Amino acid sequence: MILSVLRDKGTIFFLLIFPILFLLLFGTLFKSDGTAHIKVAQVGRVQVLDSLTGSQREQLARAATVTKVSSESAALKKVRKGDYDALVEQDGGTVVLRYSAADSVKGASARATLNAVLEQANLAATGKPATYTLKASQVEDRSVKPIQYLTPGLMGWAIASSAVFSTSLTLVTLRRKKILQRMRLSPIRAWEVVAARISMTMLMALTQTALFLLVATLPYFGLRLSGDWWLVVPLVMCGTLSLMSLGLLIGSVTRTEESAGGLAQLLVLPMSFLSGSFFSLDGAPQWVRAVSYMMPLRYLVKGSEAVLSRGGGLAEALPTMGGMLAFTAVVTALTLRFFRWNDV
Repeated sequence: MILSVLRDKGTIFFLLIFPILFLLLFGTLFKSDGTAHIKVAQVGRVQVLDSLTGSQREQLARAATVTKVSSESAALKKVRKGDYDALVEQDGGTVVLRYSAADSVKGASARATLNAVLEQANLAATGKPATYTLKASQVEDRSVKPIQYLTPGLMGWAIASSAVFSTSLTLVTLRRKKILQRMRLSPIRAWEVVAARISMTMLMALTQTALFLLVATLPYFGLRLSGDWWLVVPLVMCGTLSLMSLGLLIGSVTRTEESAGGLAQLLVLPMSFLSGSFFSLDGAPQWVRAVSYMMPLRYLVKGSEAVLSRGGGLAEALPTMGGMLAFTAVVTALTLRFFRWNDV
């Protein structure tokens, strides 16, 4: 089984190199974790902005680019098109901010930036210091970078794709070509065939994990392994078993490679999105989050994130591994109901 994979250069590319290309792409795109820089159109005179001092303007420029325009209607059209993120103008003593609902992140940034400027102006107008001051800081260490959250998600997606696709397609191919039937009649015992497939898939998953960690820890990306990061190895092993069980179930209920590949794609792609591999589910509807709890990939991603990014240990890893092994037992029992040595 190992030789069959090594001889297929396409398999090596799609299972090992292709996922790493995703890590390089997303890691480069999100290498900077700064807040979004916004573009604001200023219509006419806005006293709070026009009266900023040199240092205040420099501070504002870090968060927003303010461009003075003369036509309100033209500026509104550009906000709707996305050329500007917001429009600001003054109506008597009121500063009016208009933004598009198409980008809620940019809209929130515009509100926060303008609100900070107004608070500073109000404080300067009263001539009295604020009674309370706010000191804000992020809960993570300043060294935490986006790569520490991208790595577990993309690694989980790569392992899921490899385990489900390779297991289901291999089982269908072996059965369609009568190889399974010959193995059954040969001195090879069934558990040896299963053990070989598990060992091959496990070796592939651990190789993927090593490659992901190797690339992510390069100085350019800067992944910092902290806490009991080594727990990612048993997590990956348990996750691989649970995802393999899905592949075995797909291979047992399908008859051709095309149907097995289509069903695997139908399962892996939605599972990757619903398990938090590509983005957080914090803002998702409650029913979406409820569905994600039934997917083994969620536990692999969350468990890996806990030990790689959040300094987690056995307390976070053990329940996750137990859940994935329980899922494996249930799906494997279901697979035994549909398993066939041949297509007859």
